[in-house]
Order: sequence, then C-alpha cells, then structure tokens
Amino acid sequence: MDMEDSSPCSSSSSPAPAADFVDYLGPDTSVTVFTMLHHPADLARASAVSRSWRQFVIDNQFSKLQCLRACPEVSTFTQVDVTTTTSRTLARRDQDTATSADDKLHRDHRVYMHLSHGLLTPYKPRDCIIHCIGASSTDNFPDETIENTLESVDHLESNRPSYWSSGGQRDPATAECLIYRLQADLCLIQEIKLQPFKAFFQHGDPIYSPKSIRVQMGYPRSPLRPEALVCDENEGQLIDDRNYVWTYTSPEFPMLQVSCF
Repeated sequence: MDMEDSSPCSSSSSPAPAADFVDYLGPDTSVTVFTMLHHPADLARASAVSRSWRQFVIDNQFSKLQCLRACPEVSTFTQVDVTTTTSRTLARRDQDTATSADDKLHRDHRVYMHLSHGLLTPYKPRDCIIHCIGASSTDNFPDETIENTLESVDHLESNRPSYWSSGGQRDPATAECLIYRLQADLCLIQEIKLQPFKAFFQHGDPIYSPKSIRVQMGYPRSPLRPEALVCDENEGQLIDDRNYVWTYTSPEFPMLQVSCF
C-alpha cells in the first residue's frame, strides 16, 4: 500500500527586523528621552544597546551634557587632549588637529564619560593638597612654617603651637601668599577650609587673621624641582608669581575674625 506524506511543507522565513527605538520616536523625541539619563552608568548601558544607539549618544554629546549638569565649569573647557604615557603623545598632537569631526566626537565622548563617572560617582572627600611649595614670607622658620597649615589642630602632641606666621610688612595692605601642590593635574575642589590662629599662649587669646583672602588655581611654567620645595632646611624657593600661569582667580572674600573653619 502506498503511503503519501500529507504533512504540510515547512518553509523557512526570517523574522522581520525589529524597529529601532530611535527611528521609531524620531530624533527630537529621542533626544528628550536620552537627556533624562542622569547617571553615566545608564548612558553607558544605552550606548551598548546597538551601534546606532551608541552613535546617537556620541553625535548628541550626552556625556558632555552629564558633565555640565554636575559641574557647570566644564563649559569653560576650550580643548580636550588625550594623553598617554608613551612618547607618541607629542608626536600625534599635530595629527589630532587634522582628525575628522567624527573622530573628535568619539574622543570627546570617551573623555566626558570618564569625567562624568568621576563627578557623579559617590566618593569619599579627601585632602587635595599633596605638599607645600612655599610661602611669601615666614616669621620664624621652621617653627612657623607653611607646613603647619596642613594640620587641622592648633597645637601638636608636644603641645607646641601649630600655625604659619608671615614675616610682616610695613604696609598692612601688602599681600602674603601660600602656594600648595595638589594631588593630581585635575582635581575637583568643593571647599577650601581656612582657620585663623587663636594664640592661646598670649594674654587675651588674640586671633591672628587676614582681612581677606583670594584663591588662585594654575600650573607652573616649568617642572617643580623637589629640592626647591619646603623642607626642614628650605623655606621654599618657588613662590615668585612669575613662575606660574594662573588660570583662575577668585573674588576677594572678607575673613571673619574668629578661630574656626
């Protein structure tokens, strides 16, 4: 007896490609949605969905937007440089200026993603100062050295007072300066603490405080020499203002004549 296969023939057909979320909503609405991502981890996940999503994130500079939200001072950046520890960095600087606009967007995206992660990730605040460079003058070195300003107490375990004192000037309007080196080339400064010294060992416990302070940020014109920094035998030789390029100068803030931070 002849048998006939009556089972239906199966035909293979590929499923229709899924519609892309960005294409479905359109660029304007998609931009609005992506700007609601406030954490760099969320933006990184969105970039990993597909190549088109990653390119959309890069083209619209969402990583830079996150940095601007966390730190508006980012808007003052005039240039983004990517440096490495290899000797190729300097040789490639001229090439970098000739890279395409798309390459620049990809580079900026990587830089701002790292920066936004640093700005928005919870962290434990720590002292940004790594060591003292020098003071404009010191009354009694090294007992009243600038390095005493790194101590948060007004006297040490030996009960010796811990403070910095300038040499003083005939003109009370003459400014004095203290210069410090920070932990890294890029630091996020949230607050600066300054405590006037209360001379508990003098009659009446007088408070020695400046009338006002001003803060400057910058970098040295030439590499700092370790032998020129403050040490037990050296008061610091690099305090000349001409040794530095100041990129930020704060307004002048009046000081309260009280012994507290």
